[in-house]
Amino acid sequence: MKDEKMHYKKVEWPKAKIDNLHPADAADKLEELSLEEQQAFIRSQPLEVSAESITEMEKHERVALMSTLPPAFAADLLEEMAPDDATDILSELPKDIRDKILKYIEKEDAVRIKHLLKFDPDSAGGVMNTEILVLDQNLSVEQAIKLIRENAEEIEIPYYAYIVDEFRHLKGVLSLRDLFLAPGNKTLKSLLKDQHLIFVTYDQDKEEVAKLLSRYDLLAIPVVDHEMRLLGIVTADDVIDIIQEEASEDMQTMVGAGSDETLYTPWFYSVKKRLPWLIINVFNSAISAYVVHLFEGSITQMAILAVLMPIVANQAGNTGQQSLAVMIRQLALETFDPKRFWKAVAREAKIALVNGILIALMVYTGIYLWTQNRELGLVMALALLLDMVLGAVAGASIPLILRALGRDPAQASSIFLTTLTDSGGFFTFLGLASLFLLN
Repeated sequence: MKDEKMHYKKVEWPKAKIDNLHPADAADKLEELSLEEQQAFIRSQPLEVSAESITEMEKHERVALMSTLPPAFAADLLEEMAPDDATDILSELPKDIRDKILKYIEKEDAVRIKHLLKFDPDSAGGVMNTEILVLDQNLSVEQAIKLIRENAEEIEIPYYAYIVDEFRHLKGVLSLRDLFLAPGNKTLKSLLKDQHLIFVTYDQDKEEVAKLLSRYDLLAIPVVDHEMRLLGIVTADDVIDIIQEEASEDMQTMVGAGSDETLYTPWFYSVKKRLPWLIINVFNSAISAYVVHLFEGSITQMAILAVLMPIVANQAGNTGQQSLAVMIRQLALETFDPKRFWKAVAREAKIALVNGILIALMVYTGIYLWTQNRELGLVMALALLLDMVLGAVAGASIPLILRALGRDPAQASSIFLTTLTDSGGFFTFLGLASLFLLN
């Protein structure tokens, strides 16, 4: 062990609770412990086991643990991880702690990690793994298979064989099945023929990488620079993490929460992320309140309006949320095509119109049976229909507008939608009531 000896409190942890656990399950167990107990337990396990468990921990728990470990021991743990995982963890740490740890990492590993730290963490380069085996195109099949066998334990699981020239330019990709079935005396170059290469450049967004892997059912995709030199690969397990992360981010940013918040996030961080959107929501709610204030006289004359107007706003809000969810999901799965997505807005409006007519008929019948007031039923039905269409159009359009402005399509979209449906619903209902019921 490189670092100085340190004394830790003994952790009482029955072996049955940890032995043979998958690293992800071991990470869950670790997160149940205090920071002091986590430190002691990590020191009590083989480095490889501890490293795998830390990799699976939640970000904020992992940062707290790695920040308090002796730098030399933290370096030992990082050396046991895949370079992309080690880079992710280091990038999360404060710069002063990161620099201290890097001093203890073996030179070869440190060079690789520093190289990866230069890439944007949200890009293909930021999530790629550089521990791959490349094969010269002039090798024979027999020589290539021998190299793969000799290096299999030291590299990322070799789903594919990556063929390069003497300058490391990517020339082709062969599945291991095709490679093992090919005649041993054939050169790799002769097997490539006119391949349609699927690859990403290091600066492409990681969401785009995930879409390509899913679209073409690949287990890994090569990452190249702009001169087609092979830099690394992004594997399917990385993409699963990306998809899960992006889905969580979209769900949380829709309502104004921090994109990276979890139940383990420090409370003051969550306050900082949420408070600005809550303040904006206060002003948005004030708009709806002002609309109601404009019709204060109408409400005074006909108190039942106050009872019915939340129904209009709630129904429109729910319609809008349905359109919003569908649009954000589609934006996450497909390459953005403005013409196609604006057609989708028209589709959502059509759906809302049909649903609105059916709901309006149902509500008209209910209000008439309740109040025996045909005019009130008609006003309520018409307001519902109009506001449901407004909600659907707004819900489908807001993500597209945010996208056009260069923002995350999901960012606080639910807050903006609620403002439109509430103020629009109140204005429509109370305005129609003032025109047709109180004059």
